[in-house]
Amino acid sequence: MRYKVPAISLLYLLCTLPAFCSKLFIPMDAAGQANHLRAYGIAYAALRDSIPINWLLNFKGGSFVIDYDQNIEALCIARGVTCTEIDDAQYNTIVANIKAAAPRQGIVTLQKAPHIAVYTPPGQKPWDDAVVLALNYAQIPFDKIYAGEVLSGALDNYDWLHLHHEDFTGTLSKGASFDKDSAWYRSQKLAINALTKKLGYKKLSQMQLAVVKKIRDFVDKGGNMFAMCIATNTFDVALAAQNTDICDALFDGDPADPNAQARLDYTDCFAFTGFKIYTDPDYKHPDDIDNDFSTLAHIETDYFMLQSYPASPDPVLAMLTQNHVDSIKGFCGQVSTFRRKRLKPDVFVLAHYNKPPALTTDMNGRSHYNIDNLHENEAKYLHGEYGSGTWTFFAGHDPELHQSDVGKSSDLSRHPHSAGYRLILNNVLVPSANRKNVQRVVCCDVPATNMAAPALAKKTLAISGAYTIGLYPMANKQLNIALIPQDPATKAGNIERVLINTPEGKTLIDNAYSAPAATLDISSLPTGMYQVVVNGEYAGKLMKE
Repeated sequence: MRYKVPAISLLYLLCTLPAFCSKLFIPMDAAGQANHLRAYGIAYAALRDSIPINWLLNFKGGSFVIDYDQNIEALCIARGVTCTEIDDAQYNTIVANIKAAAPRQGIVTLQKAPHIAVYTPPGQKPWDDAVVLALNYAQIPFDKIYAGEVLSGALDNYDWLHLHHEDFTGTLSKGASFDKDSAWYRSQKLAINALTKKLGYKKLSQMQLAVVKKIRDFVDKGGNMFAMCIATNTFDVALAAQNTDICDALFDGDPADPNAQARLDYTDCFAFTGFKIYTDPDYKHPDDIDNDFSTLAHIETDYFMLQSYPASPDPVLAMLTQNHVDSIKGFCGQVSTFRRKRLKPDVFVLAHYNKPPALTTDMNGRSHYNIDNLHENEAKYLHGEYGSGTWTFFAGHDPELHQSDVGKSSDLSRHPHSAGYRLILNNVLVPSANRKNVQRVVCCDVPATNMAAPALAKKTLAISGAYTIGLYPMANKQLNIALIPQDPATKAGNIERVLINTPEGKTLIDNAYSAPAATLDISSLPTGMYQVVVNGEYAGKLMKE
């Protein structure tokens, strides 16, 4: 027997159900969000429950859209995060607007909750690490690991690793000269020396180098590393000094190599090159990567600027710079800034300092040198690739403390809209997106006969499953491009248009062709990294040295 459902009952049933395919819109602009930092925790919670997220890059501060879930909505309400339920029509309007604003705006889908590790010694206090503060406040779970775990292979279990207040040179931040009478320093030194011995190393610098190499390999295999404060420069210094001794006898019992500077090898460094090292134990800094005088900048005028990146063809740079403001308060640490002259040519500067006027006028009309010019030619926030993975360096210690000090840290409940802390949490979500792996080629000023073109192109991009694009540099003046059929029996297609773009989205070369292969004159391109777009497809990255 068939039963008929009264029309009025069916109407009532439909009206009591949630809107079909409704979504949760989490705004991230300045006016629309009550708690920017905890919104990242909501995103992580959704990913942990296998709910994909659409991250709307350069749209309302980098807003999130999640398929409607009652538990996620309740979590937003409980944590004070602003969210709005929207229907398909409203979302489709947003998508249309974003497509119209491409390539500046775009949508990247986050699909998995990353496994997060923070490199920190046992007993580290909350004020020692801004990332720990951010993760705890946003309620994003993470593990704490240290040298023993790293050296035993624990990094294989993680997607994202943070380094902060760790001096990888083996000098404990020159503390033996400055902090030797402090109880916290004596305790730290005893603990790490005991660990060094336990793990079978004669010197702390040897253990630290082994750790750095393990982390380098983690990135090379596809991991994502984020570093702040002194971990940024000492990571690269340790790699450069792996074949010499830069530690004074005060730190390891034997003198530093007098020829250490000449024996530095910058090849393996992630971000920096050509830097000088300081082995003098009475000089606090290990190198000249940071501008020591930048800490003298006035708190009222110390601001750095975010660089704007388009959402395509490579969305990672846009992901890292999502924010509700472009100008962010400066903050200091053992490393406060990065000198641009020490950056490798393939490093992306995500944030920098504007050049202020050379002179400032006081209330009496007298001109004075503007101390904030100390920030000239400095970067604050860097990103790059190593092997199949990525790294990001953020100078400074605590984004809400202009001057850091032992025992001080920010209460993030008082800073739920912190733009500086948002940059930290942007990084946490990078492993959640499927990155497009494209070939990367290097053009350097060497004879063409020395350029083993096929060996340089480690990755290729398929076009419609039928072709790959080969990029073959010929010294520093030409780039050869070829369409290669996947099936040798297939006739090669034609290259119709080639664009060479800056990462910021500016097109420097736009050439038309009608042939399976093409040669570009790139002699006019300045040193740096570029994106190669062939027939509308993101074909690869060109690094000109």
